[in-house]
Amino acid sequence: MSGDNTNTGRRRFLTAATTVVGAVGVGFALVPFVSSMQPSAKARAAGAPVRADISKLMPGQMIRVKWRGKPVWLVKRTDEMLETLTTLVPELRDPDSVEPMQPDYAQNEYRSIRPEILVTVGICTHLGCSPTYRPDVGAADLGADWLGGFFCPCHGSTFDLAGRVYKGVPAPLNLEIPPHRYLSDNELVIGEDGGVA
Repeated sequence: MSGDNTNTGRRRFLTAATTVVGAVGVGFALVPFVSSMQPSAKARAAGAPVRADISKLMPGQMIRVKWRGKPVWLVKRTDEMLETLTTLVPELRDPDSVEPMQPDYAQNEYRSIRPEILVTVGICTHLGCSPTYRPDVGAADLGADWLGGFFCPCHGSTFDLAGRVYKGVPAPLNLEIPPHRYLSDNELVIGEDGGVA
């Protein structure tokens, strides 16, 4: 009788020990698989915020920076460029930026924190081509009524100097305004919300 109790106790001990060792083994086996699902250092860096120096950005000029593998355009708009934005409202598909293609702090007629600085992702909302910056008023290939903006050569979509899409073109939405904030008068960070410093 005492032999049966010894065997039962031994079986319970061996079953428990085997279960614990098996669980630890499974844990060690899963670590590499779980680790492989984490983004690499390169991927984390690609999504990191990017600083941009706008101190040398001249009126009417555009510079490009790269954020998350996308081109981001920084345009310093002149007073004349800003004045055209209100005159184009009847020709635009979404002049009030109702569609959520920008942070709340950029949902205004300029689609920016500061009226003179436009920060926008340089990818057409139609099929992902990269439009060209066309600030030239009355460009022969765009028509005498062209007041400057962005032209997508892939399928002919046009956007004004606030990145708002015109009516009657393939692009369905305004250009995307990325999250950004100003660190100072001359520097901003793309990829972080916060609005004004």
